[in-house]
Amino acid sequence: MKYLLSLVICSFLIVTCNQTEVSNASPAQKHTEPVITDSLKYRAEIYRLDTLFQKLYNSDAFNGNVLVAKGHTVIYRKSFGYGIKERNVKLSDTSLFQLASVSKVITGVATLLLVEQGKLRLESPVSEILSGFPYEGVTVKQLLCHRSGLPNYIYFCTGLLPEKPDLITGEDVLGIMIKDKPKAWLKPDTRFNYCNTNYALLALIIEKASGKSYPQFLADEIFTPLGMKHSFTRTGLNPKDPNLTHGYTMKYKEVAADRTDGVLGDKGIYTTTYDLFLLSNALYQNKLLSPEMQSQAYTAYSPEKKLSNYGLGWRMNMNAPDKEVFHNGWWHGYRTSFHRRFKDSLTIVVLSNRLNRSVYSTWRIYNAIDGPLSASAKPEGEEE
Repeated sequence: MKYLLSLVICSFLIVTCNQTEVSNASPAQKHTEPVITDSLKYRAEIYRLDTLFQKLYNSDAFNGNVLVAKGHTVIYRKSFGYGIKERNVKLSDTSLFQLASVSKVITGVATLLLVEQGKLRLESPVSEILSGFPYEGVTVKQLLCHRSGLPNYIYFCTGLLPEKPDLITGEDVLGIMIKDKPKAWLKPDTRFNYCNTNYALLALIIEKASGKSYPQFLADEIFTPLGMKHSFTRTGLNPKDPNLTHGYTMKYKEVAADRTDGVLGDKGIYTTTYDLFLLSNALYQNKLLSPEMQSQAYTAYSPEKKLSNYGLGWRMNMNAPDKEVFHNGWWHGYRTSFHRRFKDSLTIVVLSNRLNRSVYSTWRIYNAIDGPLSASAKPEGEEE
């Protein structure tokens, strides 16, 4: 009886709050604001999700924003904790989080958009696109699925950077690769090797193929058309934006940026849970990419990997009984998780500005949505 009573109270409060939000919105806002259209239908899921995240927050295991949606219906969206702890600024729906490696999803989508526009080919050698690129046999597709064998700029740039303390860019990384040619880790297409250099180079390839800067291409082709009003690359971010958050350690010590923060493509996108939902929903509706192109994106390209695999910008859990693609991120105090399950057009977005490992325990969210013991297979493994 207590459980049923809690469900009824929870559903009543959610419906009441939702009706207030919608009635106060202008006509122009109504088509973009998320609405729980059938909260009674999802009352059990809502109750279990709220119980889960309240428990994590109360036990000091989570600080961040959460959104869960089925199709175009957002069934749960909530903020927990602080955006800027030292100023007592609480998180809200419009709080901006650094996506870290979840940025790779957006870079991947942008690359595939150019392929569909006929401006780029997946099998094109990188050396034919980026002048002076010294590694033979590396293709655009191998960058996307992490089979290029290239060295990771996060490591090789350390001893090869100029003395000036400025942020480095993707062009700087390419320049170092051309001048010093750090040793490749593997021959191209040998096996999967997760490498940030791949997506830093893809950002440069997007610029070459489109004739626009990477930030401008994202704005013109993805952010603006989809109504992603709170999405920016680091270079386009207003440092005084009131929605900006700070990244923290578990002890709420702010994590400072470093010189590699100027490199885009592999990281460096700031956004909200709702904007990522808009991206996911557009993909489900084939508004950005054709079903055929998405099928290629969600194909596993590394047969040597048995438990998890990687497509074109997406990880996938090979143990999951239902097709599920995702990406995680971890950078300078931010931990992020973006999951999509095809059978019910599910979208899960968990963004944290604190180093909470609970961000990656999305099996708990599947349990809350599907009911105990009926979730997708546990642990996806990789954190970023």
